[in-house]
Amino acid sequence: MRKIFLILAVFLWIAPDLPAQSIGRYLGDEAILMAQTKQVNQFFRRFNCEESPDGVRYYPGDSLYRDATFRSRYISVLFDNQNPSISDEVKQDFMRGVINGKNSIYLDFHGGEWFSEVTTKFIYKGTEMPLTLFLRLQEEEVGSKWVITNVYFEPFSRLFSNAQPDGMKFLHPLSHELDFMNLIHVFKDKNEVELYTSREYHPDFLTLFIYEVKNGNLLFKTVQQVKFHFFQIPGWYFELADFNRRSANSGWLIANLLKINAEEKELMLKFIYHE
Repeated sequence: MRKIFLILAVFLWIAPDLPAQSIGRYLGDEAILMAQTKQVNQFFRRFNCEESPDGVRYYPGDSLYRDATFRSRYISVLFDNQNPSISDEVKQDFMRGVINGKNSIYLDFHGGEWFSEVTTKFIYKGTEMPLTLFLRLQEEEVGSKWVITNVYFEPFSRLFSNAQPDGMKFLHPLSHELDFMNLIHVFKDKNEVELYTSREYHPDFLTLFIYEVKNGNLLFKTVQQVKFHFFQIPGWYFELADFNRRSANSGWLIANLLKINAEEKELMLKFIYHE
Protein backbone atom coordinates (compact mmCIF):
# COMPACT_ATOMS: atom_id res chain seq x y z
CA MET A 1 0.00 0.00 0.00
CA ARG A 2 2.79 2.41 0.96
CA LYS A 3 4.52 1.67 -2.35
CA ILE A 4 1.39 2.73 -4.26
CA PHE A 5 1.27 6.01 -2.33
CA LEU A 6 4.94 6.73 -3.08
CA ILE A 7 4.47 6.03 -6.79
CA LEU A 8 1.45 8.33 -6.82
CA ALA A 9 3.48 11.08 -5.16
CA VAL A 10 6.10 10.80 -7.91
CA PHE A 11 3.41 11.07 -10.61
CA LEU A 12 1.94 14.19 -9.00
CA TRP A 13 5.42 15.67 -8.61
CA ILE A 14 6.84 15.18 -12.09
CA ALA A 15 3.65 15.21 -14.18
CA PRO A 16 0.81 17.16 -12.53
CA ASP A 17 -0.97 17.55 -15.89
CA LEU A 18 -0.75 13.87 -16.82
CA PRO A 19 -4.25 12.64 -17.79
CA ALA A 20 -6.00 10.86 -14.95
CA GLN A 21 -6.64 7.88 -17.25
CA SER A 22 -2.87 7.36 -17.55
CA ILE A 23 -2.41 7.44 -13.79
CA GLY A 24 -5.26 4.99 -13.40
CA ARG A 25 -3.76 2.66 -16.03
CA TYR A 26 -0.52 2.38 -14.07
CA LEU A 27 -1.72 2.61 -10.51
CA GLY A 28 -5.36 1.51 -10.55
CA ASP A 29 -8.51 3.05 -9.16
CA GLU A 30 -7.10 3.22 -5.64
CA ALA A 31 -4.44 5.70 -6.73
CA ILE A 32 -7.09 7.88 -8.40
CA LEU A 33 -9.08 7.84 -5.18
CA MET A 34 -6.04 8.97 -3.17
CA ALA A 35 -5.33 11.79 -5.65
CA GLN A 36 -8.84 13.20 -5.29
CA THR A 37 -9.36 16.09 -2.87
CA LYS A 38 -12.32 14.58 -1.07
CA GLN A 39 -12.85 17.12 1.72
CA VAL A 40 -12.81 20.91 1.94
CA ASN A 41 -10.44 20.73 4.93
CA GLN A 42 -8.15 18.60 2.78
CA PHE A 43 -8.20 21.29 0.09
CA PHE A 44 -6.93 23.81 2.68
CA ARG A 45 -4.11 21.47 3.74
CA ARG A 46 -3.10 20.62 0.19
CA PHE A 47 -3.20 24.25 -0.91
CA ASN A 48 -0.90 25.13 1.98
CA CYS A 49 1.30 22.04 1.45
CA GLU A 50 0.44 20.68 4.89
CA GLU A 51 -0.42 17.19 3.64
CA SER A 52 1.28 14.68 1.33
CA PRO A 53 -0.35 13.28 -1.83
CA ASP A 54 -1.15 10.09 0.10
CA GLY A 55 -2.92 11.95 2.89
CA VAL A 56 -0.14 12.08 5.50
CA ARG A 57 -0.16 15.35 7.46
CA TYR A 58 2.87 17.63 7.45
CA TYR A 59 3.61 19.59 10.60
CA PRO A 60 6.02 22.47 11.37
CA GLY A 61 9.48 20.95 11.42
CA ASP A 62 8.77 18.39 8.69
CA SER A 63 11.05 18.88 5.67
CA LEU A 64 8.15 19.31 3.20
CA TYR A 65 5.87 21.38 5.44
CA ARG A 66 4.89 24.39 3.27
CA ASP A 67 7.85 23.67 1.00
CA ALA A 68 7.69 26.23 -1.84
CA THR A 69 8.76 23.93 -4.70
CA PHE A 70 6.58 21.04 -3.65
CA ARG A 71 3.69 23.41 -2.95
CA SER A 72 3.88 24.87 -6.46
CA ARG A 73 3.45 21.40 -7.94
CA TYR A 74 0.68 20.62 -5.50
CA ILE A 75 -1.41 23.74 -6.14
CA SER A 76 -1.20 23.16 -9.88
CA VAL A 77 -3.29 19.98 -9.53
CA LEU A 78 -5.97 21.71 -7.45
CA PHE A 79 -7.52 23.41 -10.49
CA ASP A 80 -10.36 22.01 -12.57
CA ASN A 81 -8.25 21.22 -15.63
CA GLN A 82 -11.37 20.78 -17.78
CA ASN A 83 -12.20 24.47 -17.45
CA PRO A 84 -10.62 26.30 -20.42
CA SER A 85 -11.43 29.72 -18.95
CA ILE A 86 -8.61 29.34 -16.39
CA SER A 87 -5.55 29.84 -18.56
CA ASP A 88 -2.06 28.67 -17.66
CA GLU A 89 -0.95 32.32 -17.57
CA VAL A 90 -3.60 33.17 -14.95
CA LYS A 91 -2.68 30.10 -12.89
CA GLN A 92 1.00 31.02 -12.93
CA ASP A 93 0.26 34.63 -12.00
CA PHE A 94 -1.88 33.42 -9.11
CA MET A 95 0.77 31.00 -7.87
CA ARG A 96 3.53 33.62 -8.07
CA GLY A 97 1.51 35.78 -5.70
CA VAL A 98 0.70 32.90 -3.36
CA ILE A 99 4.20 31.36 -3.28
CA ASN A 100 6.51 34.29 -2.68
CA GLY A 101 9.18 33.44 -0.13
CA LYS A 102 8.55 35.10 3.24
CA ASN A 103 5.51 36.83 1.73
CA SER A 104 3.82 33.56 0.78
CA ILE A 105 0.08 33.43 1.44
CA TYR A 106 -1.75 30.52 3.03
CA LEU A 107 -5.43 29.75 3.38
CA ASP A 108 -6.79 29.98 6.91
CA PHE A 109 -9.93 27.97 7.71
CA HIS A 110 -10.80 30.45 10.47
CA GLY A 111 -9.51 33.52 8.63
CA GLY A 112 -12.83 34.72 7.21
CA GLU A 113 -13.18 36.11 3.67
CA TRP A 114 -14.73 32.88 2.41
CA PHE A 115 -18.28 31.59 2.50
CA SER A 116 -20.52 28.86 1.19
CA GLU A 117 -23.30 28.97 -1.39
CA VAL A 118 -25.77 26.12 -0.89
CA THR A 119 -28.41 25.41 -3.52
CA THR A 120 -31.39 23.71 -1.90
CA LYS A 121 -34.93 22.66 -2.73
CA PHE A 122 -37.87 23.84 -0.65
CA ILE A 123 -41.59 23.28 -0.93
CA TYR A 124 -43.08 26.77 -1.16
CA LYS A 125 -46.83 26.89 -0.73
CA GLY A 126 -47.10 23.40 -2.19
CA THR A 127 -44.63 23.86 -5.08
CA GLU A 128 -41.05 22.55 -5.15
CA MET A 129 -38.64 25.42 -5.86
CA PRO A 130 -34.87 26.11 -5.71
CA LEU A 131 -33.61 28.38 -2.92
CA THR A 132 -30.03 29.50 -2.32
CA LEU A 133 -28.58 29.85 1.18
CA PHE A 134 -25.33 31.67 1.94
CA LEU A 135 -23.42 30.60 5.04
CA ARG A 136 -20.20 31.64 6.74
CA LEU A 137 -18.19 30.46 9.71
CA GLN A 138 -18.83 32.39 12.90
CA GLU A 139 -16.16 32.18 15.57
CA GLU A 140 -17.32 31.48 19.12
CA GLU A 141 -15.55 31.52 22.48
CA VAL A 142 -15.07 27.80 22.00
CA GLY A 143 -14.87 26.66 18.40
CA SER A 144 -16.91 27.96 15.50
CA LYS A 145 -20.17 27.27 13.67
CA TRP A 146 -21.78 27.80 10.29
CA VAL A 147 -24.49 30.47 10.23
CA ILE A 148 -26.93 31.57 7.50
CA THR A 149 -26.12 35.12 6.39
CA ASN A 150 -28.16 35.62 3.23
CA VAL A 151 -30.82 34.05 1.03
CA TYR A 152 -31.75 34.25 -2.62
CA PHE A 153 -35.23 33.09 -3.57
CA GLU A 154 -36.77 34.01 -6.91
CA PRO A 155 -40.29 34.67 -5.53
CA PHE A 156 -38.81 37.13 -3.00
CA SER A 157 -36.79 38.85 -5.71
CA ARG A 158 -39.85 39.11 -7.94
CA LEU A 159 -41.89 40.56 -5.08
CA PHE A 160 -39.35 43.40 -4.70
CA SER A 161 -38.62 43.89 -8.39
CA ASN A 162 -39.58 47.59 -8.44
CA ALA A 163 -36.77 50.08 -8.93
CA GLN A 164 -35.60 52.29 -6.09
CA PRO A 165 -37.44 55.61 -5.62
CA ASP A 166 -36.88 57.88 -8.61
CA GLY A 167 -38.97 60.87 -7.58
CA MET A 168 -42.12 59.75 -9.38
CA LYS A 169 -43.61 58.47 -6.15
CA PHE A 170 -43.16 60.54 -3.00
CA LEU A 171 -44.78 62.05 0.06
CA HIS A 172 -44.80 65.83 -0.10
CA PRO A 173 -42.35 67.51 2.32
CA LEU A 174 -45.28 69.28 4.01
CA SER A 175 -47.14 66.02 4.59
CA HIS A 176 -46.65 66.42 8.32
CA GLU A 177 -48.90 69.47 8.23
CA LEU A 178 -51.68 67.18 7.01
CA ASP A 179 -50.98 64.66 9.79
CA PHE A 180 -49.70 62.41 7.00
CA MET A 181 -53.24 61.72 5.83
CA ASN A 182 -51.82 61.38 2.31
CA LEU A 183 -50.41 58.00 3.36
CA ILE A 184 -53.54 56.64 1.76
CA HIS A 185 -51.78 57.06 -1.59
CA VAL A 186 -48.86 54.93 -0.43
CA PHE A 187 -51.03 51.89 0.19
CA LYS A 188 -53.36 52.14 -2.79
CA ASP A 189 -51.09 49.81 -4.79
CA LYS A 190 -49.33 47.16 -2.70
CA ASN A 191 -46.80 46.61 -5.51
CA GLU A 192 -45.45 50.17 -5.18
CA VAL A 193 -45.05 50.47 -1.41
CA GLU A 194 -41.25 50.18 -1.53
CA LEU A 195 -41.11 53.20 -3.87
CA TYR A 196 -41.85 55.39 -0.85
CA THR A 197 -38.86 54.13 1.13
CA SER A 198 -35.46 55.81 1.46
CA ARG A 199 -32.80 55.31 -1.17
CA GLU A 200 -30.85 53.25 1.41
CA TYR A 201 -33.63 50.69 1.70
CA HIS A 202 -32.71 47.14 0.79
CA PRO A 203 -35.11 44.20 1.24
CA ASP A 204 -34.03 41.70 3.87
CA PHE A 205 -34.60 38.32 2.24
CA LEU A 206 -33.17 36.45 5.23
CA THR A 207 -35.89 37.81 7.52
CA LEU A 208 -38.52 37.00 4.89
CA PHE A 209 -37.12 33.48 4.65
CA ILE A 210 -37.31 32.91 8.41
CA TYR A 211 -40.81 34.40 8.49
CA GLU A 212 -42.05 32.04 5.76
CA VAL A 213 -40.41 29.04 7.44
CA LYS A 214 -42.02 29.90 10.76
CA ASN A 215 -45.40 30.25 9.05
CA GLY A 216 -45.01 26.83 7.44
CA ASN A 217 -44.95 28.22 3.88
CA LEU A 218 -41.38 27.06 3.24
CA LEU A 219 -40.54 23.41 3.90
CA PHE A 220 -36.98 22.15 3.44
CA LYS A 221 -36.59 19.19 1.10
CA THR A 222 -32.92 18.64 0.15
CA VAL A 223 -29.50 20.09 -0.68
CA GLN A 224 -28.65 20.01 -4.38
CA GLN A 225 -25.23 21.65 -4.64
CA VAL A 226 -22.55 23.24 -2.47
CA LYS A 227 -19.75 25.55 -3.52
CA PHE A 228 -17.49 28.08 -1.82
CA HIS A 229 -16.38 31.61 -2.66
CA PHE A 230 -12.88 32.67 -1.55
CA PHE A 231 -11.58 36.22 -1.18
CA GLN A 232 -8.74 35.35 1.24
CA ILE A 233 -5.95 35.79 -1.31
CA PRO A 234 -5.42 39.57 -1.73
CA GLY A 235 -6.29 40.68 -5.26
CA TRP A 236 -7.91 37.38 -6.20
CA TYR A 237 -11.22 35.57 -6.16
CA PHE A 238 -11.72 31.87 -6.69
CA GLU A 239 -14.63 29.48 -6.53
CA LEU A 240 -14.27 26.03 -5.02
CA ALA A 241 -16.59 23.32 -6.35
CA ASP A 242 -16.91 19.55 -6.01
CA PHE A 243 -16.38 17.50 -9.17
CA ASN A 244 -17.53 13.90 -9.07
CA ARG A 245 -15.84 12.10 -11.95
CA ARG A 246 -13.67 9.05 -12.54
CA SER A 247 -10.44 10.98 -12.61
CA ALA A 248 -7.61 12.09 -10.35
CA ASN A 249 -8.66 15.63 -11.22
CA SER A 250 -11.83 15.46 -9.16
CA GLY A 251 -13.16 16.29 -5.73
CA TRP A 252 -12.86 19.85 -4.41
CA LEU A 253 -11.12 21.93 -7.08
CA ILE A 254 -10.73 25.58 -8.05
CA ALA A 255 -13.53 26.02 -10.60
CA ASN A 256 -13.13 29.73 -11.32
CA LEU A 257 -10.23 32.14 -10.81
CA LEU A 258 -10.25 35.91 -11.30
CA LYS A 259 -7.82 38.71 -10.55
CA ILE A 260 -9.85 41.52 -8.95
CA ASN A 261 -9.42 44.87 -7.23
CA ALA A 262 -11.48 46.26 -4.35
CA GLU A 263 -14.18 47.70 -6.60
CA GLU A 264 -14.44 44.49 -8.61
CA LYS A 265 -14.70 42.53 -5.36
CA GLU A 266 -17.82 44.50 -4.41
CA LEU A 267 -19.29 43.89 -7.85
CA MET A 268 -18.50 40.19 -7.56
CA LEU A 269 -20.24 39.98 -4.18
CA LYS A 270 -23.32 41.70 -5.61
CA PHE A 271 -23.31 39.24 -8.50
CA ILE A 272 -23.03 36.23 -6.17
CA TYR A 273 -25.84 37.51 -3.94
CA HIS A 274 -28.05 38.39 -6.95
CA GLU A 275 -28.26 42.01 -5.81
